[in-house]
Amino acid sequence: MARGGRGRRLGLALGLLLALALAPRALLAKPTVRKERVVRPDSELGERPPEDNQSFQYDHEAFLGKEDSKTFDQLTPDESKERLGKIVDRIDNDGDGFVTTEELKTWIKRVQKRYIFDNVAKVWKDYDRDKDDKISWEEYKQATYGYYLGNPAEFQDSSDHHTFRKMLPRDERRFKAADLNGDLTATREEFTAFLHPEEFEHMKEIVVLETLEDIDKNGDGFVDQDEYIADMFSHEENGPEPDWVLSEREQFNEFRDLNKDGKLDKDEIRHWILPQDYDHAQAEARHLVYESDKNKDEKLTKEEILENWNMFVGSQATNYGEDLTKNHDEL
Repeated sequence: MARGGRGRRLGLALGLLLALALAPRALLAKPTVRKERVVRPDSELGERPPEDNQSFQYDHEAFLGKEDSKTFDQLTPDESKERLGKIVDRIDNDGDGFVTTEELKTWIKRVQKRYIFDNVAKVWKDYDRDKDDKISWEEYKQATYGYYLGNPAEFQDSSDHHTFRKMLPRDERRFKAADLNGDLTATREEFTAFLHPEEFEHMKEIVVLETLEDIDKNGDGFVDQDEYIADMFSHEENGPEPDWVLSEREQFNEFRDLNKDGKLDKDEIRHWILPQDYDHAQAEARHLVYESDKNKDEKLTKEEILENWNMFVGSQATNYGEDLTKNHDEL
């Protein structure tokens, strides 16, 4: 769910800037371009771009993750194939010499969730102030909202006052939902659920509720079509709506508003933003097997994978070819 920072008045105190820098989610802003609300379980994977049919960038990022795929792009072809061989051994969980679609799917899901744990590791020390390897609600509140709570008079006339008053109880509600044992202290797993609720089943209701609160501007507990569109698109005065906005209005009427009452309730919002009908990791695993399975036995040997290595990983050679294409397009 895309978010942006609100404008800050001149001379805003350094303490507030630090608090905003530490906040796990940037503060809400009105979007001016289309915004994607749908939450994918493999949220870094997303849809395969139509223009990616002729390159393997999507495959590389799905198989390795974005950061590691960049690392492979700096290797020679021989180095890439050597490292790929070691990865194949790790994917083959049962050690039978074959990589199945299910084993590939498990690997891809693990890779795509790795960025979440990396994100938590990067911010952990900013919140764990007493270094006990746990983060209490009080620690989080002071790190994020401490300056605001200690200096409320400075914010009486600023837009940040309204934002902080809204976000503080919202964060507390989310923190308590992530805190499974109710001790107001988060383990790494619980804090990960707090920062990334879309990845945890017990946090899905919070995701739905926060989405409703973000979009429901008239406070009636529902999302009507105009609110649905306003969340994605900021309409310029007297300007025409783009074709995609008209398409979204049709989507709202035909597929979002399931009971045809002209508005979305919580169940319909859940159906919209938490779809259960498509597994991107499964689709990518099937794609990789289909493209590399020479003998069509629906599983891959290490030899089949290494023979089609440039679909799984990049190298200086493949990256050079992509750079040539990009540079040519930019000329």
